[in-house]
Amino acid sequence: MFVEAIERVDPFVRPILSIVRRYGSSEIIPACSTMFFVNEQACAITCKHVAEQLVNSDSIHQNYMRFQGERRSIPRDKNQPKRLEELEKRYGLRQESIIRIRNQFVNSVDQFTEITYHFHPTQDLAVVQFKGYNQLKYNSCAVFLRDSSKVRQGRSLCRLGYPFPEFTNYRFNPDLDDIEWTTEGRSNTPRFPIDGIITRLRGENGEVIGIEMSTPGLRGQSGGPLFDTSGIIYGMQSSTRHLHLGFDIEDREVIVNGRQTRVSNYPFLNVGQCVHVDIIKKFLRDLNIKFYEG
Repeated sequence: MFVEAIERVDPFVRPILSIVRRYGSSEIIPACSTMFFVNEQACAITCKHVAEQLVNSDSIHQNYMRFQGERRSIPRDKNQPKRLEELEKRYGLRQESIIRIRNQFVNSVDQFTEITYHFHPTQDLAVVQFKGYNQLKYNSCAVFLRDSSKVRQGRSLCRLGYPFPEFTNYRFNPDLDDIEWTTEGRSNTPRFPIDGIITRLRGENGEVIGIEMSTPGLRGQSGGPLFDTSGIIYGMQSSTRHLHLGFDIEDREVIVNGRQTRVSNYPFLNVGQCVHVDIIKKFLRDLNIKFYEG
């Protein structure tokens, strides 16, 4: 049903690849998120929570660098562990604290000197503007739904994004005590669509602000487009909500692999939460950013 629509949407949807390191570890955690371009001036939209992570990447690293500078000055004596613990507390560092995030914008622009971020005041929505580029690496732009009365319960829609990171072009550099991108390994990751029907519209203060889908938005699809069979954009994937179904099973005896065992189960329905197309268009108009309707 969405074969041709995916081919229409894919040229302006791009992954944001990230690598993450936690305090006290050299392990690298790969992650993905999504954005899509709305015009020929390198303007894309994504989720506010995605853009905030991009903005905070440098401050997270700078915090760790300042910590490292002070840690090197701690004397190696019997009081070292206590002083280190106090220093960790002062810089907000625990075993699972993130100390480094590096990001890549794949096939978006050839280069950039600056990125400007615009954050919606209330919704999980942000605009990303690349500046200082010479060439665009995406091939078309989103076309937003003109008549939002078509956003109705039961309509089949699809989302596209990058929920499963399969890129491998990164490493830990022990000499620099840092994680870094490399020219070796896989530098891309596969797109992944997921369809569903509109189950409910979410309102706030008498205004429709969100679209609920019968299927979850997957991790990494945040910031990806919600579109119909023609590739027209109805919204943007934001989060997943977990609805308790009430079909709970507690300490029930069942047969598993030929053996009796006792299980408990508390099922939830995972539904996707998307930012409504009207919210996106109004935000772009407020910012005087060009976009297309159809």
